[in-house]
Amino acid sequence: MIVAIGPQNAFVLRQGIRREHVLSIVVICALSDALLVAAGIGGIGAVLRVWPIVIQVIRWLGAGFLLCYGLLAGRRCVRSSYLEVDAGGAARSSGAAIATCAALTWLNPHVYLDTVLLLGSVASGYGARRWLFWAGAALASVCWFSALGFGARLLGGLFSRPLAWRVLDGVVAATMLVLGVLMITTAG
Repeated sequence: MIVAIGPQNAFVLRQGIRREHVLSIVVICALSDALLVAAGIGGIGAVLRVWPIVIQVIRWLGAGFLLCYGLLAGRRCVRSSYLEVDAGGAARSSGAAIATCAALTWLNPHVYLDTVLLLGSVASGYGARRWLFWAGAALASVCWFSALGFGARLLGGLFSRPLAWRVLDGVVAATMLVLGVLMITTAG
């Protein structure tokens, strides 16, 4: 689930290719995952079971978020925009990069459904060892985001071509749109 292509991973990839604020972005993503999984293990799932309307609200807001993000990625794909890695364009400020990363992480409703509810439920099956499960999930997140963020610079040559960005944006758009539609059509 951590590796699934989504808005957060696409942002980390873009920042890694641009070599802008990569350490901050990786730390935010990994810490967020660790906190969210801990929340799931710590019992947020039980709270949500008491108030099932919260899950419905998250589902509808989440569907809207995913559909909007999917449409934006689709527009980038059709317009053939791409990131000019070596261009001398203005760099994103640290504050803007951190705010964008936080928004893409914490406003994505799938993070609550997958990371909090699903991983929290899976971890509860481990009983007293559920916190070892958390440690493994947190370590996997650190490894993934580090590899994606710091390894992205190796993909600079590939992503210097517009077609590569169109393909990536097309995959992101299709994934987000499918997930958004599924959130609407599969009432829980």
